[in-house]
Amino acid sequence: MKLYLPWYTLFSRVMVGLLFGMAGYYKVFIQGPAAHAAQWFTVPYANTWMPHWLLLGTGVTVPFVEFTAGWLLVVGLFRRPAAIALGFLLLLVTYGHELKEPLFNVNSHIIPRFLLLIPVWILPLEADPFSLDGLLTRRRKTA
Repeated sequence: MKLYLPWYTLFSRVMVGLLFGMAGYYKVFIQGPAAHAAQWFTVPYANTWMPHWLLLGTGVTVPFVEFTAGWLLVVGLFRRPAAIALGFLLLLVTYGHELKEPLFNVNSHIIPRFLLLIPVWILPLEADPFSLDGLLTRRRKTA
């Protein structure tokens, strides 16, 4: 393993974790999940095929997924499941934006986050020794 690979995995994992974690923090603790649901789900998509209960449930849940999975990536715990959850979140956001505006530009915030998630999805745990997952794995091997 080359010396730069652990740094690459650390920086990309923490950067994308901060992007999601801080967005989730804002939506959970400052804006509030109900206000988030109203602003981004129930009001804008009221006249679509989606029922209100689905929009409300999704709009309230998304901030907690962003917050939890984002901060798990920052510390490197359950890094792959957290990154997969965030990948599904990006699919949801992409679909929502495209439903409202079929030529929506995904370059501003969807693609950068997606690209930063790729190393977490594809690189093995050995390439991320600075994560809690890496630390716990090394401890188990020595015990």
